[in-house]
Amino acid sequence: MHVLRRRRRGPLVLTSLGAVLLVASTGLTAAAKPQQADPLQQQVDAIHDTGAVGVLAEVTSPDTRNSARAGTAERGTGRPMPRNGRFRIGSAAKTFTATVVLQLVGEGRMSLEDTVGQWLPGVVRGNGNDGSRITVRQLLQHTSGIRDVLPEIPALNSADGYRAERFRTYTPEELVRLAIQQPPNFSPGAGWSYSNTNYILAAMIIHEVTGRSWAKEVNDRIIRPLGLRDTSTPGVFPFILGPHAHSYAAFGTRTRIDVTALNSSMAVGSGSIISTTHDLNRFYTALLGGRLLAPAQLDEMTTTKPAPELGVRYGLGLGEIPLSCGGSYFGHPGELLGYRTWGGVTRDGARTAVVYVTSDGGQGTQQAMSTLVDQELCRTRS
Repeated sequence: MHVLRRRRRGPLVLTSLGAVLLVASTGLTAAAKPQQADPLQQQVDAIHDTGAVGVLAEVTSPDTRNSARAGTAERGTGRPMPRNGRFRIGSAAKTFTATVVLQLVGEGRMSLEDTVGQWLPGVVRGNGNDGSRITVRQLLQHTSGIRDVLPEIPALNSADGYRAERFRTYTPEELVRLAIQQPPNFSPGAGWSYSNTNYILAAMIIHEVTGRSWAKEVNDRIIRPLGLRDTSTPGVFPFILGPHAHSYAAFGTRTRIDVTALNSSMAVGSGSIISTTHDLNRFYTALLGGRLLAPAQLDEMTTTKPAPELGVRYGLGLGEIPLSCGGSYFGHPGELLGYRTWGGVTRDGARTAVVYVTSDGGQGTQQAMSTLVDQELCRTRS
């Protein structure tokens, strides 16, 4: 039986959906006045029905924080999904990286029109790749043309590869070399193509500009100031500490295996962050609420152009997605080996919704996740 956590200007109250509740204002019990089904729980159940092992979602607005869960934290145990479980947020980490870059731009320490070659001379060169022609803006907007490195990572692409290399450490330089073994998809600025390599390079540039690692800058500029206590940059450490659900991947087969342990160094800057739905909601609220970026830099981040591969518009580390009720919201999907997340925030930062699942799911899982975010953001607008 699923349990909903709801807080409305008061302490948390745990309510079993099938329990008999006393209605204080009338003195009637739930048996006499049936409790209405919760829309968030219904949507979480719908995601679980697509084949996901576990699902958890949290929705926030200025006076409300709701969460719902379905499925299990570990197959074969019956353990429920942890209430504030930690998970690898995958590409949702790109918004963190873009935020740090834009902070440095706002401080006058670099420019979006700087080239990769200026900060990383000789790193992107060969097979038609030329860092002197690629700008920082093009990295963040995925218009550089550089190929994505993740198809070259065995641990992410087959069960055998995972078993053999899940603890392998990659350096950013090694990852870039793997990516530029192939010619670019197009000339810089001439197209749009999603590439994790772009954000690996952005992390390297952050290091060059500040003299400190990407992880230290993310921690000191975002995680600590916002009090994101369950968010971390694990580096090469392959395990998730604290409460968490296991993740599962099938690698295109019919057999799912446990892929919870992973050295995520192949995703530095592009996906190597562990967080929770609650912390991500707080991050999105602070970002769109203007607490992390000055207005000029936030405008740069939220100025979008068509991203045909995603079917939405894309800014600098942040997508713009239409709302079914009119207007749009900002967010970023994320996936890293069995953990999938979808999060969104209204333009004013007042309302957020984040959901994650702990497996590849099945046909319709991703659509059901985006539907949850859409409906919850539309619901809170009414």
